Amino acid sequence: MKRIVAAIFHPPMGTTEVERFVEAGRIASTEDLIRALRSSVDETLVVTGDEDATEGLRSLGAHLVQPDPDRPFHLGDALKRLVREHGIDHLLYFGSGSGGLLSGGAIDTLIAFTDQEEPGALFNNFYSCDFAVFRSAPSLLDIALPENDNALGLALSDARIPCFPLLRSVETEFDIDTPTDLLLLRASGRGGAGVRRFLEASEIEHPTLPAVCARLVDRSSFVHLLGRVNPTTWGAFERRVACRTAGVVEGRGMRAYGDAHPLLLQRILREDGPNAFFDRLAEITDAAIIDTRPLLGVDGRLPPASDRFASDLFFVEEIGDPRWQAFTEAAAGAPIPALLGGHSLVSGGLYLLADASWKGRDFIRRLHPEPFTERNDRP
Repeated sequence: MKRIVAAIFHPPMGTTEVERFVEAGRIASTEDLIRALRSSVDETLVVTGDEDATEGLRSLGAHLVQPDPDRPFHLGDALKRLVREHGIDHLLYFGSGSGGLLSGGAIDTLIAFTDQEEPGALFNNFYSCDFAVFRSAPSLLDIALPENDNALGLALSDARIPCFPLLRSVETEFDIDTPTDLLLLRASGRGGAGVRRFLEASEIEHPTLPAVCARLVDRSSFVHLLGRVNPTTWGAFERRVACRTAGVVEGRGMRAYGDAHPLLLQRILREDGPNAFFDRLAEITDAAIIDTRPLLGVDGRLPPASDRFASDLFFVEEIGDPRWQAFTEAAAGAPIPALLGGHSLVSGGLYLLADASWKGRDFIRRLHPEPFTERNDRP
């Protein structure tokens, strides 16, 4: 029997309120994932430099693994170390916060991928990996792997490893990366038992989420999406809401490819300033869903998570970076409601946002007419 091991990587976070909120949410999601995987894998490893925060995972049968304390963290090296030291034949990799919505059937699909012996990789997102299955894991030992998971797909493909993406869905695309992601989980009622208990006990609220949801179920509204939006996900989102949608797709693959092509909206923001930027948005749309990372990043660099997360929740006074503070202040005072977040907001988060917008409202009105067939035309 080949040995199938799941490895969940949990990076420690900072000490601000919003960072602790996101970390606790990731740990709760990891608890749910460990329970879901228990009957399908031979062992679950949690790779973390924060054993104190994750100690409770031991009671679920997980084994905590410390990263190499003598070297800066490098994901590729860490994966190879696990394969060598833990005798792994097939490896399920997860970043903490990913995989929390996987159903039993979806997990069966991941496990079924390991039925064959030849090397192969299955990704939730080939260009921006959150979780993956590496079949014949020892084959990773001879490949130059990247320092983070965004470029894993490209690295394995360049090494002639057959790579496959999973179909896009809320299960495969959703990742807890920001506080907005967690609040979308709560608003939609999704998530495992552990993460739902955590969110029910939290007092953090989102200041603009209710207003954005109201626009999504209004057929007269026009809502813009800005950022790293996949066309397939956008299409699924548009079928689930009542409003019309438009937007600007920019920055896709920016971390996987590491290029620095200038972005149109970034240039407009720089030239006009944040207040004029939101005034212009208000002229053409009724609400905006904004992936702020490509918009506000400078040469691919971002401020610390404390600033990014505070911006997502409009905690203006807690933001140290002056550009992010000015943008967030302008968003808070904009004539239209804006929802701010990262890549997950405009990927898996869109499915949850659509679900949340219909809570307590007329569900039937969300449905769009189906294409004509003889079958659905019959009484």
